[in-house]
Amino acid sequence: MNIQKRKALILLSIVAAAAVIGGIVLNVYSVANANSTANNENGRDNSAGLFNRGMMAGTQGLPSRGMRGRGCYGFIEVSEEFKENVINIAKNDTDMQNLLNEGYNITGVRPIIKTIVEGDGTVVTKATNAIVILEKDTTGYAIVKVDVANAKVTEIVILTKTVIEKP
Repeated sequence: MNIQKRKALILLSIVAAAAVIGGIVLNVYSVANANSTANNENGRDNSAGLFNRGMMAGTQGLPSRGMRGRGCYGFIEVSEEFKENVINIAKNDTDMQNLLNEGYNITGVRPIIKTIVEGDGTVVTKATNAIVILEKDTTGYAIVKVDVANAKVTEIVILTKTVIEKP
């Protein structure tokens, strides 16, 4: 591989990484804004998330259907049993326990839904992973990825926001 191709691949990798990080930051910002205005309406968790804001890979051009559980998949209800299972798996992780001890609160659980079309055309849909969204006041946000099938936390992304107001 010559040097120009290598430089092009490195540049392309940097641009792709910047796009992914930008998407995460925008999603966390949208979660914060939606949570501040939409939570607890009619006693339901109306928080926005990765699946209610059209932020999934390949769905950026699709219209979002609001913050009432109607994301890019249509109407999806997440059972309390699924939420409790995901939260229990996350709470067993030491890094997650540290975040909770630092004052982070769980504000949402979002399933990652996997749909497989078998060779015979049978469609199987299952939520094998989930994302737990944490918030600390208005200064910190965390996204905890949970592998439900293997009962473990696979990744934690922590974002902090600092606002300095000047007169």
